[in-house]
Amino acid sequence: MAPMPFVSRVLLAWGLWFRILLDGALAGRLDRASRSLPEPEPEPAAVREDTSALELLALLQREGRFVDFVEQDVDTFSDADVGAAARVVHEGCRRALRAHGTFAPVRAEEEGAKVTLEVGFDASRVALVGNVSGSPPFSGIVKHRGWEVRGFALPEPAEGRDPAVVAAAEVEL
Repeated sequence: MAPMPFVSRVLLAWGLWFRILLDGALAGRLDRASRSLPEPEPEPAAVREDTSALELLALLQREGRFVDFVEQDVDTFSDADVGAAARVVHEGCRRALRAHGTFAPVRAEEEGAKVTLEVGFDASRVALVGNVSGSPPFSGIVKHRGWEVRGFALPEPAEGRDPAVVAAAEVEL
């Protein structure tokens, strides 16, 4: 049952207050009823049905050890060691993404190319950076081509697997 709005509760309470004061029988019935009411059960926690982000994270962990790499404190390692680890993570994550998705640049021009953005350009596809003032048309240089997903399909999660566990603990026997 949806909760009653505050103003409605105030008006109801105001009206009942007078009725309870003037009608002893009603007051008695309400008193008995309030003593026999069970405690309200707490609302169950909302269950998130869409776990696709967790599935993607699990995929990146499984193929590229992404979470391991990000959670590792790399301050004590040499740049060469971090670079070597990054190559392994890059290769695995790239393989995982390419196996499940198709990606394409947002802009066809190469980075460094000069472009003009006319009135009505799609600001969700092109971010203006640098000294932005005035209104279009804007002339500038492509600093990053951007990426868009053309298709993406994650594998179905295994039956009974907790989607919040993106990497199970491993115990060697």
